[in-house]
Amino acid sequence: MGTSVLSLRIDGELLDRLRHHAAKRGMSVQDYVVRTLIRDDFDERFQTAVEETEKFYGVTSDPAGPLA
Repeated sequence: MGTSVLSLRIDGELLDRLRHHAAKRGMSVQDYVVRTLIRDDFDERFQTAVEETEKFYGVTSDPAGPLA
């Protein structure tokens, strides 16, 4: 798997917030953003897999969750 460069132009205030969040975790801004994107992608793929499994078994889940 190769790597590519993605350049972003973002607001200074947002960059400051990203720096703060990254620093709390001892990460660079670049690593923090990449990990956030990976986590979001995983969450989306996991949710899709759950929905497909429920469709296959004919089960519907409560979107509020089991504790609601």
